[in-house]
Order: sequence, then C-alpha cells, then structure tokens
Amino acid sequence: MAEHRQSKKRRYITWAVAGAAVVAGGGIAAQTSMAATSWPAQKTFTGRAFDTCTAPSLSAMKAWRADGYYGGAAVYIGGRNRGCAQPNLTASWVKSVSSLGWKLIPLYVGAQPPCQKSSSPEKLTAATAASLGSSDAKDAVAKASALGMKAGSPVYLDMEPYAVTDKACNDAVLAYVRAFDKQLRAKTYRAGFYGFTSSSAKAVATAGNRTDLPGNLWYALWDKKDTTTTDWPFGRTQYTDHSRAHQYQVNSKETRRGYTLTVDRDAWDAPVAITG
Repeated sequence: MAEHRQSKKRRYITWAVAGAAVVAGGGIAAQTSMAATSWPAQKTFTGRAFDTCTAPSLSAMKAWRADGYYGGAAVYIGGRNRGCAQPNLTASWVKSVSSLGWKLIPLYVGAQPPCQKSSSPEKLTAATAASLGSSDAKDAVAKASALGMKAGSPVYLDMEPYAVTDKACNDAVLAYVRAFDKQLRAKTYRAGFYGFTSSSAKAVATAGNRTDLPGNLWYALWDKKDTTTTDWPFGRTQYTDHSRAHQYQVNSKETRRGYTLTVDRDAWDAPVAITG
C-alpha cells in the first residue's frame, strides 16, 4: 500500500479492530437520485489496475504501458486528506497518458469518520456530515473537471477503516456518503466508493436504505486474488454488471521497463474517467 493513507502496519491494525466490532447497465441502474436527464455513456475498463500515492512521471507511465501488465491507474485528484503532493497530475498529463491507452480512476480522499483512530486533517461529525459531503463533492467535481475528466466520469470516495459497530459514527458516515453522492450526480458524475470489506465497504454494501449510495464499489481485501467475483464478500446480486473493483495486494514494488514504482494492485471491472 502506498503512503497516501496510513502505513501498512497501521492499516492492518485499524482493519482488525474495525472488523471485530463496455457500457454497464448495472452501474447506472444502481445510481439513485440522478438529477441529470441524459447521461454520457459509461466508460468501463476490465483488467488490471494499480494505485500509488503520487501520480508517476509521464516517462514512467509510458514505460509501464509498453510493458502491458496494467491497463488502469488510479490517481488522487483531491481531498483535504490526500497524503501526497501531485507534481505530475495536470490536465496535460491526463491527456498524455490517456493517449497512451491508460484508463484513469479518479480517487478523492474526503472527510473521515469521527470514530476513526487517526489524525486526519478533515473529519466529519453528525452535525457536519451532510454539508461536508456536499461541499467535498463540489470540490471533487471541480478537481476532476480541471484535469480533463469529463461529466459522466466516476469519482471514487476514499473512506478508511472505522468501527462500524459504533452506530452514531456509522450513521454519520452514511449521511456524508449520501450527500457526497447526491451532489456528484447533480453535476453528472458517477458515484464510486473505496472501502474495506470489514468496515467502510461493508457499511455501504449492507446498508438497508440504498438511497444515494454509490453505484460502484471498490473493495479492499488483501488476499492477493486477482478477481472481482470469487472473493466478493457481499450479496451476489450487488454491484453486478461492471460495478466492482478489488484492491487485492498492497506495497508491491515493481520494476517495468526500467522504472520502479511501489503500487497497490487492483482487479478492475468498473467505470473509469472519460477523458477523450
């Protein structure tokens, strides 16, 4: 796992504590409260992807694309809790790597849960969840648009592990997520979510009220299995038809065509940014 969120050791500890307590019709159908009457066709990628803290240099992206192992790359477009500077991540970079064939995955590190054991710069509360969700989504859309990621693109909201058994905390998180997603859709951006199968992803996948929840789920389950199906931990009819992604390995140091990066590995079968 890259340094963008927490150290690998810390995330495993937090995860353990939390746990104890193609145009895809399915992805579109799962989006509730869609304000727009006409949506751009969804751009879907199915294959291997990676995420890393800082967007790599253009030369590294050229080399890794020529290698052919990965086809998708997640980039941290914003959020007050984003952990790394992004000197390479510009509209010109997005245009260039897209022309190489990369499929880009916009990731936004928004406010984190009030019960989370971390010192995040931005944390939500029950009182601020809705307003923060809305304002953060507006910022996410502005950041995506400035990078050349057009309307119809997804934005994946990053929510780190927390104690989902803390009802007040969990309710606040879901209020934030709903407000974030509702505002995304009002701006004609698709809602995605990154979280852990033992906590944040579980909260979204198992919520009884589905209103304004994300239509695409990127789940962290570090079992080293390159799949979005055989280890899917939730209901088998959930997030079907190109609406799933799986972060299956972290802190993988890899050298491809002379360029070394430390990345998290992802199996991808979900929407990606529209950049053309």
